[in-house]
Amino acid sequence: MVNALIHEIELRSSYLEDRKVESIYFGGGTPSLLDADEIARIIDAIAQRFEISNNAEITLEANPDDLNASKVNALRSTPVNRFSIGIQSFFEDDLKWMNRAHTRQEASAAIMRVQDAGFENITCDLIYGYPLLTDEKWRYNMQQLIEFAIPHISSYSMTVETKTALDHFIKKGLSPAIDSDQAADQMNLLIETLNKAGYEQYEISNFAKNGLYARHNTNYWKGKHYLGIGPSAHSFNGNSRSWNIANNAKYIGNILTNQLPLEIEHLTVLDQINECIMTSLRTMWGLDLELLEKNFGYSVRNKIVEDAKPFLEQRQITLADNKLRLTDAGKLMADHIMSELFIVEN
Repeated sequence: MVNALIHEIELRSSYLEDRKVESIYFGGGTPSLLDADEIARIIDAIAQRFEISNNAEITLEANPDDLNASKVNALRSTPVNRFSIGIQSFFEDDLKWMNRAHTRQEASAAIMRVQDAGFENITCDLIYGYPLLTDEKWRYNMQQLIEFAIPHISSYSMTVETKTALDHFIKKGLSPAIDSDQAADQMNLLIETLNKAGYEQYEISNFAKNGLYARHNTNYWKGKHYLGIGPSAHSFNGNSRSWNIANNAKYIGNILTNQLPLEIEHLTVLDQINECIMTSLRTMWGLDLELLEKNFGYSVRNKIVEDAKPFLEQRQITLADNKLRLTDAGKLMADHIMSELFIVEN
C-alpha cells in the first residue's frame, strides 16, 4: 500500500499546478497503523514532487489505542506536527455502544502521552446527540478536553447511516432512535461551554483557541485546491472533483500498472456557486458577496441576497461588511438554509 501511495504521488505530481503545499493530512481509515518510517517515506515522496511550506501543518489522525509510548516516541523523528485524536467520549458504556476499540483510560493516556512528547498542536473529536449521552455526561466530556488544554476541538452530532449496525438496531427496536431535539440542545450547550472556555467557533463543528484553526479543513472551506492520495481519496482543483476507488486491492493493482483508478466530475458554474455557498456559510468568515459577484456576476449575488431575506428576518443569518453569516440559531438549521440558497436550473 505504501508503495502504491508513493507511486500515485508521482503519477499526480502536476495536479496542483505548482501550488505550494500548506498542509498534509493522514486521515481516513486508520493511518496511525503506519509506522514512523512509512510515514516519513510518504512525506519524503511528497517533498520530491511538490514544494512544501516551511510551516506546513502535517496531521496524523489516530485512534487512542494506537498511540502507545513507542509509536509516539518514533513519530518525534518525523515531520508530523499535529495529532487528530478520535476520543468521541470518556465514558466506557458510550464507547462500547459506538463500537470503539479504545477505553476511557486509553483516551486520557493517549492525550497525555502526546503532550508529554512535546506535541502541542492537538485536535480531539467528540460526538453528541446519541441516546446514552445525558447533558451531565456531555458537560463532563467537554470539560475533560478543556482541562487537558486541547487547543482545537471538533464535535459532531451522531448520524445514522443506512445499512449500518446502528441503523439495524434502531429499526429492530434494540436501540432508541436519534433525537433531533437532544442534538440541537447539546449543540447549543457545546457552543456555550466552549465559548466560555475561550474557544472560537470558526466553523459549525470546529472550535479553536489562540487562532489555531485547522489549516487543512480551513483551506477546504475557503475553496482551495487539494490532492487526495489513496483508496477513496477525493481531490478538487476548482473545475472538477475526482475520487479514487475504495477497494484496496483494485487500487493497488491499478496504480502499480500506472493507471489512475478514479472517477471525475466536471463542475458546472452552478456547481461552483453552490459549493461556494455550502463551504463558506459553515465558517465564521461567511459568504463574501463581493467575491461572489466578482466570480459569478451581479445577478447571482442579487438572487442570493433576495433568497436570504426570510432568514435575515428570522435572525438566522446576518448581513454585514458584504458578508452573509449564520447566527447561532442559523447554525442549527444550516443544511436547510444552504439548500434554500442554492441556485438550481429552471
